[in-house]
Amino acid sequence: MGVYSVRDGGVARYNIRCYTNRMVLELKLRKVGNSVGVVLPKEALTYLNVGEGDTVCVTDSTDGALRLSPTRAQVITQLDAAQDILRRYRHTLRELAK
Repeated sequence: MGVYSVRDGGVARYNIRCYTNRMVLELKLRKVGNSVGVVLPKEALTYLNVGEGDTVCVTDSTDGALRLSPTRAQVITQLDAAQDILRRYRHTLRELAK
């Protein structure tokens, strides 16, 4: 990926980014019972290395986007430990945040 700035004949172009091998999918939201869901195509499942019945993790990023990634047993263990620490030390952490 490259980022560059060029000035041609008085017209400036800034932060032109070149992405290679990126998957971009536009998916339609569908009603599933009383909820709304997204059906992932085969290419996305292969890319994530997941299948029917597997668990995925949706996280937010600093740019306001959501990220979808496969859930691994090690990550689940780490998240459970972090939640336990946050629960046990919530008052201390709140005081430190002041």
